[in-house]
Amino acid sequence: MPTRKAMMHKRLLNAQDYKTLSLSAFGGALEFYDFIIFVFFSKVIGGLFFPADMPVWLSQLQTFGIFAAGYLARPFGGVVMAHFGDLFGRKRMFTFSILLMAVPTLLIGCLPTYAVIGYFAPILLLFLRICQGLAVGGEIPGAWTFVAEHVPKDKVGLACGTLTSGLTLGIFLGSVVSIMMQSHFNATEMNSWAWRIPFIVGGIFGFIAMYLRRWLKETPIFLEMQKREKADISKKLPIWNVLSDHLPQVSLSILLTWVLSAGIMVVIVTAHVYLQGQFGFSEIDVSVSRLLATIGLAIGCVFYGYFADKFSIGKVISAGCLFATLAIGTFFVSLSFGNEILYITYPIAGFSVGIVGAFPYYMVRAFPAKVRYSGVAFSFNISYAITGALTSFLIPILANFFSKYAAGFYVIGVFICGSVLGWYIIRKEKELSDDI
Repeated sequence: MPTRKAMMHKRLLNAQDYKTLSLSAFGGALEFYDFIIFVFFSKVIGGLFFPADMPVWLSQLQTFGIFAAGYLARPFGGVVMAHFGDLFGRKRMFTFSILLMAVPTLLIGCLPTYAVIGYFAPILLLFLRICQGLAVGGEIPGAWTFVAEHVPKDKVGLACGTLTSGLTLGIFLGSVVSIMMQSHFNATEMNSWAWRIPFIVGGIFGFIAMYLRRWLKETPIFLEMQKREKADISKKLPIWNVLSDHLPQVSLSILLTWVLSAGIMVVIVTAHVYLQGQFGFSEIDVSVSRLLATIGLAIGCVFYGYFADKFSIGKVISAGCLFATLAIGTFFVSLSFGNEILYITYPIAGFSVGIVGAFPYYMVRAFPAKVRYSGVAFSFNISYAITGALTSFLIPILANFFSKYAAGFYVIGVFICGSVLGWYIIRKEKELSDDI
């Protein structure tokens, strides 16, 4: 007769699991929502927060620099929040992180511009962007850890994939808001006051999400671990345990995050930069096709998360990354053939990037429970801070000064590396933690 523990590992996802998944996805959704609206309004922000006589390219560059600065704050925020999350509970830090994200998003929508307070305007914008970076440093790793420790063992891949898919809700909402804004407001209204609306809406969304998270429960794995190892975990900082005992897992997680950030940033978030600037697509074509690609991404995350539970995670990652290189390559080649084919190749490319939904499965199982939050947060944020910041900063430069296909060459090369990583992980799967 199977034990109660074995039965728990085999049960189907129930209503409580789905509630946990949905509420956990809110914070990450807000992050990606902010990505989209910040990038979409980068020209407006550049014109409003820097001197009017500054060249457009320079104001754009500085705007993307402020955007990238948020990434640089992620590791610090992630390490601090994960530290307290591993010691005192996932739920507390999980709730605090979304509060720290909602407040700056709301305040960005209320900031005075350069015409009102001069250079204090970009300084305040930079400060609020850094606060957002601190918050998201603990948000997504916390969400992956939280759901992985709640659901049955044989559903961890599906849960992490579904959660990652839920994060794309922010991209979807950001794209919808962008379409609505350009449809309802002219350039004068946009520059005067309308640009504030998406940020204020995002801040309100964050406060609602924080309120709803009151109904989340602490993970049973943490509660059990706390009773069993309370004395032990208080002796040594979780991050030191991670760096001293789990450096190979950290390295692999860093490289996987590099692939994740390249796929999301290049194919989805910053796509309008080269689609409009280098290939001449209209704003409406870019917005609508990106919306379809985002839906494809969401479906792909769930698809690959499901198969991560069924097959070798290394094989799933390797095959998925290989397919992504083909789909993304086809997408970039198709950009020379007009907008009709864009509506076909872009959603397929978005679906292929959904392989990133399987990456959290490896990350949460790469570290034991007592340092899981710290391990995932440190690896994810160090990599995202470097690769995400550089990607968002360099893509416009590469596209403008080297080749209009530069972004494509970059992301294809990264996914080829991801396929190689998958084959390496196959050899290391026996070392994955079994305490989920």
